[in-house]
Amino acid sequence: MPGPLILHIETATDICSVAISKGDQLISLVESGPERSHATLLNIFIRKALEEGGVELRQMDAIAVSKGPGSYTGLRIGVSTAKGLAYGLEKPLLSSGTLENMAYGARTDPSIGNLLKEHGKGLLLCPMLDARRMEVFSCFFTSEIAVKREVTADIVEGDSYGDILEKNHICFFGNGADKCMEVLDHPHAHFVTGVNPSASNMVRPVFNRFNREQFEDVAYFEPFYLKDFIATTPRKKVL
Repeated sequence: MPGPLILHIETATDICSVAISKGDQLISLVESGPERSHATLLNIFIRKALEEGGVELRQMDAIAVSKGPGSYTGLRIGVSTAKGLAYGLEKPLLSSGTLENMAYGARTDPSIGNLLKEHGKGLLLCPMLDARRMEVFSCFFTSEIAVKREVTADIVEGDSYGDILEKNHICFFGNGADKCMEVLDHPHAHFVTGVNPSASNMVRPVFNRFNREQFEDVAYFEPFYLKDFIATTPRKKVL
């Protein structure tokens, strides 16, 4: 199995997740439930993932981290650990967006797969992360994971995303979407539960970035916190 060995770290939400990949293939995955104990679990999970993959840390060709948006504390722990490993091992640092990772992973979910078969390129994917109250981090992707609307922080109301929903079927997923089901009442809105961030979803986007040598500056790289919320309904006609 050719390709680089990469260690992936995902701590943007309550779930702590670590994966090892060889090329574009996952070879080990260790992750928690929603326990919010990244500081305790992360290093343990890294060791377990290496053991299960039958590899050593010094063999890694790169270190990758999910850069956000997400939990401030979780992102800080994941990014600081990834930067420390990359610096200590003298390996390149890679990052990929948390919502982008979720979009890649969503295509393997059976329910979303059925929606893709039914609507094809007419279906947009919208991963959502819970922020607080009715606030979410969201991004819109095509079925081929091309960005149609950049990552934003939204307060979700009954008429949110109305212009986009009129023109497209949209699959909403992630823990942010779970709380929006009853609010977003539109025939083109589809909701799939149980799709969570995972280091396993980082493999493809990170592998693509490795091949393009899109490495981060270890000294200056910071998480994508996206702190400021937009307290209006998104109405950009971007599609």
